[in-house]
Amino acid sequence: MSSPSIIRTNTADLYDAHVLKNYARAPMTLVRGRGAQVWDDAGNAYLDFTSGIAVSSLGHCHPHWVAAIQRQAGELIHTSNLFRHPNQGELARRLVGYAGPGRVFFCNSGGEADEGMIKLSRLHGVAKSGVEGKCIKVIVAKNAFHGRMFGGMSATPQEKIQKGFRPLVPGFAVAELNNLQSFAEQMDEDTTAVLVESIQGESGINPCTTEFLVGLRKLCDERKVLLLIDEVQCGLGRTGTFYAFEAAGIRPDAIAMAKGLGGGFPIGAIWIADRFADLFQPGSHGSTFGGTPLACAAGLAVLDVIERENLLEKVRQQSVGWHAGLQQLAAEFPAQLAEVRGRGYLVGLQLTSDPAPYIAALRERGLLVVSSGNNVIRVLPPLTATPDELSRSVEILRAVLVAKA
Repeated sequence: MSSPSIIRTNTADLYDAHVLKNYARAPMTLVRGRGAQVWDDAGNAYLDFTSGIAVSSLGHCHPHWVAAIQRQAGELIHTSNLFRHPNQGELARRLVGYAGPGRVFFCNSGGEADEGMIKLSRLHGVAKSGVEGKCIKVIVAKNAFHGRMFGGMSATPQEKIQKGFRPLVPGFAVAELNNLQSFAEQMDEDTTAVLVESIQGESGINPCTTEFLVGLRKLCDERKVLLLIDEVQCGLGRTGTFYAFEAAGIRPDAIAMAKGLGGGFPIGAIWIADRFADLFQPGSHGSTFGGTPLACAAGLAVLDVIERENLLEKVRQQSVGWHAGLQQLAAEFPAQLAEVRGRGYLVGLQLTSDPAPYIAALRERGLLVVSSGNNVIRVLPPLTATPDELSRSVEILRAVLVAKA
């Protein structure tokens, strides 16, 4: 068989010819990044407030993160999880330090982390009922998003996600976010877990209230039901605390995390409280690429920078003025911008019309953002964003609102 000939062509043509068309991509090709900025192949610079959809927590090419990746790549990249390596043990220790007494399982993505928590709920159901296949009900919130694998997709009550893939995995019931009574009404003897996002990211930036999370924790304790928290998008410092649920003063039974944990390198993790960690035994779960030396080096570098540069405090402090600027825009342009919601560097701008023209106009003026939910623009600065960059984003938003008024 002859080798394919090498044909020099532009990236857009390569995508058109060879890449699956399952994304509506922007008409641009990014080639370089530094801090909160990226450049396209025409040399145009953009303020990247997508952060790779909450992934590039340290911005692009942070020197400490790059050095850690380079150093580890020259030492040991991959081992099977049948062996130990120092980075995985150390990263687990540090995550336990943030989450509380428990154990950590490493995987590659948020979808896998959510899938692992759904498996945990099934194991808990067996332990609770003594019968496999009986106690399997997981209650999720309306408009939730828990990934695109079959378990997570089945836990995502959105037609646009589930359409075309039925029959789905059974055992999921839906309740109203921030309505404790709605969750209580769904609970019965077959309920094994509640699964919620602290802040719904894909559905318009909808935070759980403190009262709801506190009540949900109490309800789950009373019914001997697991409280599973999805922090894939809202965790790892994005709201100014390491986990977004910390604002409610609760501790869940398991936490799914990914995205910002690797700062751009694929890694996911599940923290499981001590009293439930032994539900997983050898052979019950696994991941070939989960927690490799290289992936864990990336995760450790992210934690290093968060701690050394005091990024949690900076997000808390700097987001106050940024949010005030965004709220001022809502006051000035109520016909276009109906509401600003979110916490820290996870913000949703609720528009009164289709956000697509606004996103395109912002891109033309040098600000990259993404949509979320129904007519919402999602704004996700890196945790390292400066006050000047935050102010610049407000100025660009103002210019676009003025132009479209």
